[in-house]
Amino acid sequence: MATVPIAEVKGNTRENRTAAHSHIKGLGLTHDGRALQSGAGGFIGQAAAREACGLVVDLVKAKKMSGRAVLLAGGPGTGKTALALAVSQELGTKVPFCPIVGSEIYSAEVKKTEALMENFRRAIGLRVKETKEVYEGEVTELTPEEAENPLGGYGRTISHLLITLKSAKGTKKLRLDPSIYEAIQKERVRLGDVIYIEANTGAVKRVGRSDAYATEFDLEAEEYVPIPKGDVHKKKEIVQDVTLHDLDVANARPQGGQDIMSMMGQLMKPKKTEITEKLRLEINKVVNKYIDQGVADLVPGVLFIDEVHMLDLEAFTFLNRALESPLSPLVILASNRGLTRIRGGSSLPASAHGIPPDLLARLLIVPTHPYNSSEITSIIKTRAKTEGLNVSEPALNKVSGLGEKISLRYALQLLAPASVLAKVGGREGGRIEVGDVEECEGLFLDAKTSAKGLGMTEGFIM
Repeated sequence: MATVPIAEVKGNTRENRTAAHSHIKGLGLTHDGRALQSGAGGFIGQAAAREACGLVVDLVKAKKMSGRAVLLAGGPGTGKTALALAVSQELGTKVPFCPIVGSEIYSAEVKKTEALMENFRRAIGLRVKETKEVYEGEVTELTPEEAENPLGGYGRTISHLLITLKSAKGTKKLRLDPSIYEAIQKERVRLGDVIYIEANTGAVKRVGRSDAYATEFDLEAEEYVPIPKGDVHKKKEIVQDVTLHDLDVANARPQGGQDIMSMMGQLMKPKKTEITEKLRLEINKVVNKYIDQGVADLVPGVLFIDEVHMLDLEAFTFLNRALESPLSPLVILASNRGLTRIRGGSSLPASAHGIPPDLLARLLIVPTHPYNSSEITSIIKTRAKTEGLNVSEPALNKVSGLGEKISLRYALQLLAPASVLAKVGGREGGRIEVGDVEECEGLFLDAKTSAKGLGMTEGFIM
């Protein structure tokens, strides 16, 4: 008798991807802005820097920090990028946070000043509030009615669509235009879905699946929502969050629709187009008008420029001017340089952090310091827990010692290969022991040892 193939159906949950700062969930501060010592929010050490960044977060939330700049200054591996990401976590998803690296602005297609301005505009949000007349409810009937094709032939066309929507207070049957039927098909609406239809434009939005169907088995990842309260026909305040860059792009390229061919046409464009200053000024006028009318609120966000010493003299001059503009975000800069010559300013003397003195005078400077031995141990424990690694106490002490003696980054990078060696060795639970760490130490050189070996030769690696 032939065997019947049986396969288990795996869940559709994605595997966790662990990045360098996955463990950072916030600044780890008390309600009065003091740094917690227990590693709250995933952040360990840098208490003074965290408290300073906490003040910055409060000022951004109060909209009193736009047009100002902060510099995070410290050696490599002292948590500058982690601080910036913690600030973004504290601000939440509603406040724009735009992270870039200094070298990103150099392109053969777009001027560096244009690339900087684009990121400035990405870091400024606009919350638009609009009251719309909508029909909202759970779809209980969806019947397209056909008619003879007016152009002749054997085909039939959709003349109109009958749809019944149910809310907590009752039901309403609607007869809709065939163009709305196309929008409903694009949204993949079916019976049991909660939707809303704008009365003026006929735009259809699928909110989710009614929670009455939450117990049914479904392989697709569904978002279940409750049946809308109130009547089916109502006035609803729609809040939409956009950035100024979104408005720039929408007005710079108004042609093309939302269908797949139009979107593909936009993607196939050979070169990136620059947005003119004249267009941006016109958009600023409209934005200011909406703010004055109370239709929209400005949400100044954060532009984070890592490795800011990679900018050149022209970019720094533009940055100075952009900070003085009426619509500008908080700018957080990060640099690990001491006295360094500015790019494009070979005739100028070396400047602190690779930043011109006139811009440096505008900055609030937050220093970061090397971690001590107990902080290094805590960070390695936290990373091992985040990555789901089983590390023995002696191995943890060994890795911590490497972090103190060589560098924290090198010590953290040894954890993953050591766990692979532990699994290959058949150890229960993939437990990392001292021997695994020592073997990895022999396989992978740290930066200082590698540079020391190169110093003995000239030109080529021998």
